[in-house]
Amino acid sequence: MAEEQQQETTQGEMEAGGVNCLAYDEAIMAQQDRIQQEIATSIPLVSDRQELSVLQREYAVEDTIYQLKIKVSKPQESCITRFESQISSLFKAVAAKSKLDLVNQGFTEFTIEDFHNTFMDLLELCEKQPGLCELLGSFRDQSVSDYIVVYLRLLTSGYLQREHGFFQHFIEGGRSVKEFCQQEVEPMSKESDHIHIIALAQALNVSILVEYMDRGEGGSVNHHVFPEGSEPRVFLLYRPGHYDILYK
Repeated sequence: MAEEQQQETTQGEMEAGGVNCLAYDEAIMAQQDRIQQEIATSIPLVSDRQELSVLQREYAVEDTIYQLKIKVSKPQESCITRFESQISSLFKAVAAKSKLDLVNQGFTEFTIEDFHNTFMDLLELCEKQPGLCELLGSFRDQSVSDYIVVYLRLLTSGYLQREHGFFQHFIEGGRSVKEFCQQEVEPMSKESDHIHIIALAQALNVSILVEYMDRGEGGSVNHHVFPEGSEPRVFLLYRPGHYDILYK
């Protein structure tokens, strides 16, 4: 009898421990959500144009690697922000056709139509060269921003799957291109890497140069052009977990 009571007590403790662990995990997740909300309300989705020197204040003085790379970058880049408003007719034509390309691949038109319409509306706005405040307001609108990001993720996924024979060689973990897209490309909040940039640049026929400011050896900032050998029109600064747009 005593043994049965002991077993019941142990089982109860385990269940209580499970509840406590669950409550702890939920508390952590709630705290992370609060932090994300605070960031969202205090930091705009698209910043005003800023001098590159602002980056120096983001890193400690004793962080010699980043401080040196920021100084090296200064003569080459003038300032940073989060968007570029020049829209070419070729880019617009490619963007307009992109929905049909996705539908032909099997994406549901009803599912992607609103995202594509928002994307094209924003291109129309940029083409009109509106005032800076109006343009920034559109990019800072969470609903517009999320729709644009969703559509660009779909475009990236579509191109990767169309060219799966090429991109399969760059995917690790034994996953297919489709599995990679479902897990790493289409979901929101997933970080973009080389493979995403290559695919999106080619899908939209836009040449992108990325300056990589990481903790790699040497005092210089390495850069790559996507696609290779093209003349870049968009310039990005990469820091771990974040991209800024650079103005030459």
